Amino acid sequence: MAVGDETEVYVYEQVVILISCALSFFGSILIICTYVVWTDLRTKPRKLLTYLSVADLLSAISYSYGVWRVFESNSWDCILQGAISTFANTSSFFWTVAIAIYLYIFIVSSNQRLADSLVLWFHIISWGIPLGITVAAVCLQKIGYDASEVSVGWCWVSIQAPDHVLWMLLTGKIWEFLAYLTLPILYVLIKKHIHRAHAALSEYRPILASSAVSQSRSSMADRKMTLIPVIFIALRIWSTLRFLLMLLDSPARQSPLLVTLHGIGNTFQGAANCIMFVLFTKPVRARLAAAVCCCCYRATHRGSDASIQDPGSSNGPLRREDVSHRVWGED
Repeated sequence: MAVGDETEVYVYEQVVILISCALSFFGSILIICTYVVWTDLRTKPRKLLTYLSVADLLSAISYSYGVWRVFESNSWDCILQGAISTFANTSSFFWTVAIAIYLYIFIVSSNQRLADSLVLWFHIISWGIPLGITVAAVCLQKIGYDASEVSVGWCWVSIQAPDHVLWMLLTGKIWEFLAYLTLPILYVLIKKHIHRAHAALSEYRPILASSAVSQSRSSMADRKMTLIPVIFIALRIWSTLRFLLMLLDSPARQSPLLVTLHGIGNTFQGAANCIMFVLFTKPVRARLAAAVCCCCYRATHRGSDASIQDPGSSNGPLRREDVSHRVWGED
């Protein structure tokens, strides 16, 4: 790369990507907190999602520091940030695929024992391989300033390394390509299995008033199976496109729009998972709404101790029973 040919990161790009990092940070925290607080929601897939959220949380923190700093040399914090983001980003790929493999074995093969027995291997692979690759890259001095060739201000593989393309593949891109292939295949197979099972059961299922609710839940689960690989590819494709353009030495890799999309895609995964598995998951969403309503009730109650509320007033604070009825829909 010629001197002075670095990709410029504009202030508005920094602002947008920092917002994306913040959303991903809080989204990952929310996923982790909901798993810790509500013990009855601790299913095995949600536990795996929590591990994925830890990786996404580390990614959001490290990327936000890199975008804020916009490194210009191989400083010590550049190498540290590059090492953390390399480990967290690669681990995120592995955990995303691990969840898909678990769901495939659990749903399609109907073998929960086998699926649960793989969790230990998921830990060894999803933490161990990224850690080994990162340690090797740091020891061989491959992590460093990359002139935002395939980043947005943060550090990754040093662009001055003669074998930087190989290390870009090892520290992320090859696992990203494998995820592109694996996720759609696994989730398509899961969807087909669910459709076949649903069709078989529908022949014997009587028409009940609750069938609409059951169908709504099935439809939501089906949409999630479609959205998981679609959202992953939609977020990550911009990074892949810039990598390919770098290999072709195309100036299009420096396009501000492409750079911004790349920055959002690499940093928004935690927020996307929160939207799908917290905000779009009715039991979790309902409990969050109930918690917020209870907090608002307590704040209102403390602020109105000196006043008398009309029990029949529609503007009065919600009772706990009202919250349960309106949020949970219980009779």
